[in-house]
Amino acid sequence: MSTLDLQSLNLDQLNQQLKELSPVEIVRWAVGLGKTVMGSTSFAPNAAVMLHITTQADPNIPIVWVDSGYNVPDTYRVAETLMEQLQPNMQIYIPQITAERRNAIMGGIPHPDDDPEVHEEFTRQVKLEPFQLAVDNIKPDIWLSGIRREETEFRKTLDILSWDNRGILKVAPIFYWTEDQVEAYMEAHQLPSCRHYFDPTKVEDGRECGLHTSA
Repeated sequence: MSTLDLQSLNLDQLNQQLKELSPVEIVRWAVGLGKTVMGSTSFAPNAAVMLHITTQADPNIPIVWVDSGYNVPDTYRVAETLMEQLQPNMQIYIPQITAERRNAIMGGIPHPDDDPEVHEEFTRQVKLEPFQLAVDNIKPDIWLSGIRREETEFRKTLDILSWDNRGILKVAPIFYWTEDQVEAYMEAHQLPSCRHYFDPTKVEDGRECGLHTSA
């Protein structure tokens, strides 16, 4: 791998330059740094956009999917379709405890407003712990993410390039895309969308699950 020290990069300057590039070009720029690159997906409604962009740029990039075990049937069906259609280098991780066992112990999916501590532990088990295992195995220097500025208040504080709390350089190629741009890309490339999606670690739109805010 390259001896380039990512910490020496001027992120403010690069963020201005990368705004002029297409998402595919941004991914290729990241790969061109010569470091270990990892992508991730949740198979949320418009997750196909980043999967398509990433596989177009470099189909060998490992794509991590943490399957919590709580996805609705539509999510699993769309995920299978996209994996067959795009042939991404999928790396699938699952929690150590099955959903049924957890339901019996925790009494189903806890709501963050009802019992924040229980929900925090639930999130750790079904998403953060498996994702950390993926990070430990792949050891990425760079993490390709599909986050966008307009999605949450926290994400408005970020940019195309930002540092993850784990010390990983996070690259968000579609950071400045609007929902309309995402939808247009989905339509132009005839990508399937999971419209009946539910993330039990967020419960509501606008929440962070902790993946982008935790170490």
